[in-house]
Amino acid sequence: MKILVVGGGGREHAIAWRLAQDEERHEIFCAPGNAGTAAVAKNVAIGAEDVDGISKWARENSPDLVVVGPEAPLVKGLVDALLSLGIPAFGPVAAGARMEGSKRFAKEVMKAAGVPTGMAETFTDAAKAKAALPAFGLPVVIKADGLAAGKGVIVAETKEQAEAAIDDMLVGGRFGAAGAEVLVEEFLHGEECSILAMVDGENAVLLPSSQDHKRIFDGDKGPNTGGMGAYSPAPVVTTDRLPFIKEKIILPVVRELRRRGVAYRGILYAGLMVNDADSNPHGPLAKSGSTVNVVEFNARFGDPETEAVLPRLGGSFATALLHAATGALRDEDIVVSDEAAATVIASSGGYPGSYEKGRSISGLEGDDPNTIVFHCGTKAQDGGIVTSGGRVLSVTGRGATLREAVDRAYARLGRISFDGMFYRKDIAHRAFER
Repeated sequence: MKILVVGGGGREHAIAWRLAQDEERHEIFCAPGNAGTAAVAKNVAIGAEDVDGISKWARENSPDLVVVGPEAPLVKGLVDALLSLGIPAFGPVAAGARMEGSKRFAKEVMKAAGVPTGMAETFTDAAKAKAALPAFGLPVVIKADGLAAGKGVIVAETKEQAEAAIDDMLVGGRFGAAGAEVLVEEFLHGEECSILAMVDGENAVLLPSSQDHKRIFDGDKGPNTGGMGAYSPAPVVTTDRLPFIKEKIILPVVRELRRRGVAYRGILYAGLMVNDADSNPHGPLAKSGSTVNVVEFNARFGDPETEAVLPRLGGSFATALLHAATGALRDEDIVVSDEAAATVIASSGGYPGSYEKGRSISGLEGDDPNTIVFHCGTKAQDGGIVTSGGRVLSVTGRGATLREAVDRAYARLGRISFDGMFYRKDIAHRAFER
């Protein structure tokens, strides 16, 4: 197949890499790609959010499939534009991407579908939002309604922090239009994990469970980031929970969207909070009464979860994507290895705050079948590869056990260096604590 992957981060490198592992010999393109995707695909100098540019390329090159990585082009209607040209695209249309693009909309869908989630109210007036705080208790979660580059969620431990977050969004306009509405939401106790479901508009197949690490420092300390690592499987998602997740969380949303005239095709990513006797920290059950609740939905592959999940998939990845995009997904399209995988992010010093770019990267050479180095924020320069983002590399290890996978990822990372490189040393610690 001729396949275009839209995006230029670690997630898109992992998608392109996994497509290149298929027995079929695909012709793969990435728009815009990065220094890593260039090894498995042909990079195309078109921005991921350039709907017109990507549509023009697709019209001229007639790909068999377009796989959209990031959320922004999905919300902007890239899939709608491609479908109007008769080109199959993996990812939801704009109306479906609202599951990520509007937290208010996602809550409305969940409520209508009977999906367990935290209690929430939406506000455009700061005074009314503050007046509602006592009903939620502490901690309380303040969320910008729209896309805010992963920075629009504040967990407030005190009333003062909650009021400051509300003012920051509704009065100060910190997130612009994305923060013109805010959600005040119940804080959910337990252990967070991710389930990525491949959906074809009617049916769904769950991909392997995973858990990522959002905080910058070991022990889950410091500010949130785009993700400092991930691993799969996540022990908190026990096998007996999977039918509940599919039948009570994923499929009800798919059916409710279909009732609203939206055939959701692509990845429906459920960020879940599991609260049971083994969860750490363990707190009171959510007001829903369920031990598994949805924190949020995303409309695409997670990052860095993708870098830990895709190396565990067998079979023809391209066929699975195409079947989902065309309404023909089958359970047998998803083949999962018993191996575990763990991903560690190497970031630029200073991230998630300010950081320098253009630092030369060494140690990328070498071939190890048990590890893969995915590029997140890199570019080719003067015959070498340099840093170009806050999250620079995603180093994944595979093994018969999670411990083996983690050790291999860190061993491979130990051979890589660039000035200011920083990474967490405790990826998968929650799994090992269990």
